[in-house]
Amino acid sequence: MTSLYEIQPETEDMPANATEEERMNALINSLSAYITHFHGGAVKMVGYDGKTLQVKMSGACEGCDLAPVTLHGWVEGTAKQFFPDLETVEAV
Repeated sequence: MTSLYEIQPETEDMPANATEEERMNALINSLSAYITHFHGGAVKMVGYDGKTLQVKMSGACEGCDLAPVTLHGWVEGTAKQFFPDLETVEAV
C-alpha cells in the first residue's frame, strides 16, 4: 500500500529529460491512484502552466462536500511540495 508520503512526481518510467508538465501529470496520476483506492474518487490534470494547475475531479469526488478538502489539502498541498512555484490549483 502506498502512503501519501511515498508519492513521487517521477517514476522509473519517467525519462530524465521529462518536462515539468510531464512530471506534474505523473504526480497527479499518482495522487489519483491513491484517492481512487482509498476514497473512490479521481483527479485528472487538465492543464498546467507553471503557476496554475487545473484538474478535473470525478468519481466519488464529484459533488462531494469534502472535494475542496481533497483539492486543496491533498492535491494542492502535495503538488506544492514538489513544485514550489505553483500558486493555484483549480477544479474545472
